[in-house]
Amino acid sequence: MRALRSPKVLTGLVLLFVFALLAFVGPLVAPHSSDWTVDRIHHVPLAPNGTYWLGTDQQQHDVFSMVLNGGRDTLLIAFIAGLVATVLSVVVGVTAGYLGGLVDDLLTALANIFLALPGLIILMVIMKPLPPEDTANPFVIGAVIALTGWAWGARVLRTQTLALRGQDYVESAKVIGERKWRIMLFEIVPNLLPILASSFIFTVIYGIGIFTVLTYLGLVHTTVPSWGLIISQAISQGAVMVGQWWWFVPPAVCIALVGTALALVNFGIDEVINPRLTSARVGRGKGVTFRLGMTPVLRTAPRAVPATTPTPYAPTEEVAK
Repeated sequence: MRALRSPKVLTGLVLLFVFALLAFVGPLVAPHSSDWTVDRIHHVPLAPNGTYWLGTDQQQHDVFSMVLNGGRDTLLIAFIAGLVATVLSVVVGVTAGYLGGLVDDLLTALANIFLALPGLIILMVIMKPLPPEDTANPFVIGAVIALTGWAWGARVLRTQTLALRGQDYVESAKVIGERKWRIMLFEIVPNLLPILASSFIFTVIYGIGIFTVLTYLGLVHTTVPSWGLIISQAISQGAVMVGQWWWFVPPAVCIALVGTALALVNFGIDEVINPRLTSARVGRGKGVTFRLGMTPVLRTAPRAVPATTPTPYAPTEEVAK
């Protein structure tokens, strides 16, 4: 696969693999649980040392163990948000662009409403009335975050679908009697894969950021271990003001590296898949060609011009005389 030869993709995939492995085995290899404390008498954070690699917080929790335990739910919620948002954007955007008419008007108006309203306000209105068990469920949190992350992708997909629905392979599918849902799923969606990849990746980045904000605002139950919860507790208890960097810097660095890895993967894939970027990189006329659609298109050869046909500027015999 040509994408794997891109340095950006390789760097991003390596970082993602490291953090995915950290999220999977982190809780298993963590020295202590998230609620374990060194002692319950002293409330002075300990600086990093040989016993506690990242020190402790004000409640004497081991920060290193908290970082290892917090990666799983952080990445799980972000990827759930990205997956659900991408599915919603495909359903709304492709349907609106292909069907047109009243369906297009209604779905476009719905997307515009979600684009116009502040996403954080919507999330606060939805999350606040939820019972504690739902605000501690990663699947519920990810699905709620996806409600504010699908509209931009839907608008882009609608625009691209409008440009694709008049192509030859789409018209061929209509002629042979294919159903509308199959045309959208097998003829149009495969040609939107670069946009879908970009939308998914950046929605995952959005999910990590907005989940951190929700945790800081207290809208996520504190029983959910996450990097955002560590940062929230550090800020609320004045760790930034007194310079206790070991408390908030490690989770912040983890969030930044995951976001950087996702962005590198997206940029690298776009350079390989996007024909315009590929042609610009390898030279004009040497780009990669792609097979569009699933339905074969019959193309007839152009008619040959007879050799005896005079050209418009060829002199006739009378003119020559």
